[in-house]
Amino acid sequence: MSAIQAIVHDEFTRIRRDQIVRELLALVTRRPNELLSFDEVRARLRVRGQHYLGHQTVPLEKIVGSEGRYSDFDRQFAPRHNANRFRWMSIDRAHHEGIPLPSVELYKLGDIYFVKDGHHRISVARFQGQREIDAIVTELVVDVPLDASLSVKDLLLKEEYSDFLEWTGLADLRPDQRIEFSEPGGYLELIRHINAHRYYLGLELNRPVSREEAVASWYDNVYLPVIEVIRSQNALRYFPGRTEADLYRWIMDHRWYLRERNGGADPGPLIAAADYVRLFGKRSLIELTNWLLGVLRGNATAGAS
Repeated sequence: MSAIQAIVHDEFTRIRRDQIVRELLALVTRRPNELLSFDEVRARLRVRGQHYLGHQTVPLEKIVGSEGRYSDFDRQFAPRHNANRFRWMSIDRAHHEGIPLPSVELYKLGDIYFVKDGHHRISVARFQGQREIDAIVTELVVDVPLDASLSVKDLLLKEEYSDFLEWTGLADLRPDQRIEFSEPGGYLELIRHINAHRYYLGLELNRPVSREEAVASWYDNVYLPVIEVIRSQNALRYFPGRTEADLYRWIMDHRWYLRERNGGADPGPLIAAADYVRLFGKRSLIELTNWLLGVLRGNATAGAS
């Protein structure tokens, strides 16, 4: 066995050993270690278009899935079995000998990539410590944000988000929107909010209101004011692991409860948020005092204006 052949043999043994360790750790920690299926992701999300981007330099850490071989490699693109060891070793040998290889072929969705061709080249590149790889890229345009943290269990939420954007058209009406929940069911609740807003807006204007008009009005006049309070008061820090949309949903429920308790008087987003955080937020006494002082200052400023 030549020296270089011994090196690539040893490196394949190492990558397989490391992969087995990661597989065991994933079972213990329940953290995802699998590649995503391109077909499953594409089927769950609304694809608005497709276009060819050509040659690109792609960060390897953003390649998280495969078109057809997602079960053959783990999330770090280490081989999960020995069936293709000779293919892997031949690519590794080419790396050591400085032999140029063709660019890999990728699909891009959001900010992540899926392999169409070149799995072993990506595997070797990652093992050898490369940060980027030359690729020929085709982009599929989707409305929902996707990043390298995406896991299989996240897909249900992304699918709900995609359906919500398709029904509302919000991505076109307000391109800067970003409404994400930490658990299923939130988008259906938002649709109920929009439908209720559409009904009362029609009564106020004394005319029919289109879905498009209702969605834009709800986002500008109902959703954003609550989000602005959440951001200005940094309320999310009292709800670790949750999102702005989660907190919006709960504050709106609490706002309705306060209105019913107070005989129909709407407390507004600031008071509803402050009371909700006071009752349910995870905070110390000092943090709660600072929060309430911030709310009082906000009220004083609003009153002065």
